[in-house]
Amino acid sequence: MFWNTLAKRVTNGTLHLHFPDGTVHTLGSGQPEATIEFRRRGTLRRILMWPGLQLGETYMRGEWNVPRNDLLPLFEIVLRNLGTGAYSPLARAVRPVIRTISEFNWPWRARRNISRHYDLDARLFRKFLDRDMQYSCAYFPRPGLSLEDAQTAKREHVARKLLLEPDAKVLDIGCGWGGMALHLAEHYGAKVVGLTLSSEQLELAQQRARERGLAERVEFRLQDYRRHRGSYDAIVSVGMFEHVGRPQYQRFFDTVHKLLAPGGTTLLHTIGRSGPPAATNPWIRRHIFPGGYIPALSEMARPVEKSGLVMSDLEVLRLHYAETLKHWNQRFQATREEFSKELGEEFCRMWEFYLQISQAAFRWSDLVVLQLQLNRSNDSVPMTRDYLYGESRHIGRSAAISA
Repeated sequence: MFWNTLAKRVTNGTLHLHFPDGTVHTLGSGQPEATIEFRRRGTLRRILMWPGLQLGETYMRGEWNVPRNDLLPLFEIVLRNLGTGAYSPLARAVRPVIRTISEFNWPWRARRNISRHYDLDARLFRKFLDRDMQYSCAYFPRPGLSLEDAQTAKREHVARKLLLEPDAKVLDIGCGWGGMALHLAEHYGAKVVGLTLSSEQLELAQQRARERGLAERVEFRLQDYRRHRGSYDAIVSVGMFEHVGRPQYQRFFDTVHKLLAPGGTTLLHTIGRSGPPAATNPWIRRHIFPGGYIPALSEMARPVEKSGLVMSDLEVLRLHYAETLKHWNQRFQATREEFSKELGEEFCRMWEFYLQISQAAFRWSDLVVLQLQLNRSNDSVPMTRDYLYGESRHIGRSAAISA
């Protein structure tokens, strides 16, 4: 009965299951093809009871392996056939309560959640990110770009949507290690304030500003956006909104409206869903991004409307993050042995699972990247998108609007 049920669900691709007693079961047919080598009895049953959590938990503990640490073929089969959201009856009953509570990111909790991930040793991030340490989706306007070039293209694409004039005052909410803020100051003459909740990111961002001679134009602060005051010509937020949590959405957009000067522009870059709202993967929530939530567009639209902001442009970046994560995993695998010695094998298995399940979700599930351009009035930006793709790299608001 167990095998019949499982076999009926695996119809797209071939899955080879190797068990500790030497038996092998093959499910499905055709491509893709994946092999799991189980090391403990009962692992498969635990996974099937709650795949969204146990697939990652059992891999971290070394209960199963795949050839060459290549998890992608397996994830493609899982996503196309089994999904990752099956729950036991108990888990199904408590899930809505746990999800709601975990997303109440009060300032103290937001600081703690960010610290758990972003205050890891900066050497880890240096090893698998690009030279500018952009920890968000790159932009691939043409095939074959290097990760460095694609991240530069992302910064430039975002910058164009802000329509900056020289000496524009810019707020960067969730500034990371400072790459976007430094880019806007260096190439657009902006005066930037960057906010982060990670002390490790703050220290490195400040160091980079000093090294590049931009400390007078860029100020980095360890501060929650809800406690910030000021007025800005532009507000940018890249890869931060995923940490806000739904109970805070209205507060977030109300704050952006309050901080944005009349005629100013906001660019929000966030992971989103092409489908309806769905729960955060429980393994990701427990081990990678506590308190995080990936929004559907429908969940963002209402608080934007209520805040008084005008959505002047919406762009959906499909597969760009899958390409980004592919580069990240390749770089991580190249130095995996070094991190296994320093941080342990369980950490490395957690990290490669995270990078590859995320890549799979952007390739074969409903994850995309959304770029929302928001303003306080309907006439703040040009009537067409021509200003985004012209020859000039650094185009200001007045030139773009008059074009």
